[in-house]
Amino acid sequence: MTVRTATLCPPRALPLALMLALAACSKTPSSPAPVEAGDDTACALDGMLLRDYPGPKAQLQYAQSEPEFFCDTVEMFSMLLRPEQARRVVAAYTQDMAKADWNDPRDQWIDARQAFYVEGSDLTGSMGPTFAAFSRRGDAEAFAQKHGGKVLRFDEVTPEMADLRGGAHHDERM
Repeated sequence: MTVRTATLCPPRALPLALMLALAACSKTPSSPAPVEAGDDTACALDGMLLRDYPGPKAQLQYAQSEPEFFCDTVEMFSMLLRPEQARRVVAAYTQDMAKADWNDPRDQWIDARQAFYVEGSDLTGSMGPTFAAFSRRGDAEAFAQKHGGKVLRFDEVTPEMADLRGGAHHDERM
């Protein structure tokens, strides 16, 4: 007498089923969407109203808390690159300055970790020198040709570049 065993899936389907199962297990939750800053949104570090100052803004979103806004990308980098940062950042956004008005940036939020930055341009943010942010390298390069500066990827920005001493530190007339 021959005993037959039932097969749940044909042998060729097993690798595909295994790959799908592993893919489902490895999915990470999607990042929360950026939140638009209102007219009364204040900077988490110094309480300055974001709408009162030019240049790209930033927001950090942490696990299970409201987003924190920053009136300058230098402040964002300072928070992200500090070794003592204990809260887990689940999303970081800045504004694409190829699409936003430098003097009154609204919306145009992009993933800060995927952005290209121009350091050292002639345009300033709320605290003086800032990093202009762009979603496309070509836009960052065009901005650097017009306004000066160097194009960097997120991972090329160092803690030393995220100097919070502001414009007074960089003003040679003082």
